[in-house]
Amino acid sequence: MTVKVCPNCSSSDNIKSGVINKRQRYRCKKCNYYFTVNKLGKKIDDYYVNKALQLYLEGLTYREIERILGISHVSVMNWVKKYNIKRPYNSQYHSTYKILNAFELANYFQSPDNIKGAGVVVTELGDKFMLIKWERFRE
Repeated sequence: MTVKVCPNCSSSDNIKSGVINKRQRYRCKKCNYYFTVNKLGKKIDDYYVNKALQLYLEGLTYREIERILGISHVSVMNWVKKYNIKRPYNSQYHSTYKILNAFELANYFQSPDNIKGAGVVVTELGDKFMLIKWERFRE
């Protein structure tokens, strides 16, 4: 059992005092302050935060990151704002991505035509790999 601490006087001497909006309410015995325990949201592992920001910097959209990692695009937007991430803007290139297993990735790199005239980044994504490729727009 965790000790509930009064946000007003920091005392741990409190008693239960009803339920509001399906959350337990407490009353501090020292200062008679009523409070509820803060709701703890779903904590997302730092691995996924780092991976989402990396993918954002590689040029993927919020919705693409959502589909790949299974994390809300709103969460990704909030992390970009929170960490003040600025994506370099370059209109001469566009990125595409593929999700491949190790065997498919090895086959992909066997053909020099797949990477000719393009930049490629490979990043681990769970038990698979994500290949991000930039190609120059043809004029």
